[in-house]
Amino acid sequence: MMKKLFTIICLTVIASFAIRNTATAQDYRNAIGGRFGTANGVTFKTTLGGNKMLDLIANFRSNNGFSYFRISGLYEVNNKIEGAPGLLWYYGAGASVGTRKWKYDNSTDAYLSVDGVLGLDYKFADAPINLSLDWKPAIGLTPETYFDSAGLGLSLRFTF
Repeated sequence: MMKKLFTIICLTVIASFAIRNTATAQDYRNAIGGRFGTANGVTFKTTLGGNKMLDLIANFRSNNGFSYFRISGLYEVNNKIEGAPGLLWYYGAGASVGTRKWKYDNSTDAYLSVDGVLGLDYKFADAPINLSLDWKPAIGLTPETYFDSAGLGLSLRFTF
């Protein structure tokens, strides 16, 4: 399953590079870095043309009851904030897949969710640095259905 998932993610990244436009709302085409918050991990963001972006996130989270690893893909729409150069607000939706391990009995379940995202994105004018702060709520579909509102994160990325 992980091999297929990795293949799908690679093909998505390659496709996103292939279908890019030159007109963008943001001041960068690609960015890679870390995401820190409720879950920590790696984020890669790339333009899909116009004001649309794709954000791929691989992260992990652990607490007393469980730990999980998941990969998320988010389609985002960026909007400029007038009078604030380099600052955008964005919203979007996507999905996450992964695994969740229960610590009390050492069992593992598949994880699947539908995700939303709402945030702010800032690109420094004189440095290849991007910061974003967002909220990424999720509706868990497996192993049970529930609403997870704890998806707050700060991303620090290198732009290119």
